[in-house]
Amino acid sequence: MSVIIVANLVAKAGQEELVEKTLLEAVPAVHDEPGCARYSLHRKKGTVGHFVMVEKWASENDLQSHRGGIAMAKVGKVLGDALAEAPSVVVLDALPAGDLDKGAL
Repeated sequence: MSVIIVANLVAKAGQEELVEKTLLEAVPAVHDEPGCARYSLHRKKGTVGHFVMVEKWASENDLQSHRGGIAMAKVGKVLGDALAEAPSVVVLDALPAGDLDKGAL
């Protein structure tokens, strides 16, 4: 069963460009990680420093490997002092309904 994640990251004032650049640079590396079905970066509409990452992993093991992987270590090192607060991470259980292509990630 796949694992869905929604992570919110808020940059400190003046650190918005660094946070965006760091997250964008991590995306291709994460896409190559085993079990990554989705890793897509978004910015909260009307903001410059509130980012939302939507993730889908094939398994909990794949997610754990991602969390301990090289890409996340680099992100953590660069963004350690650039975020206004710790990332808010929500793990979701899908409740598919209707057209499965539209009703689930």
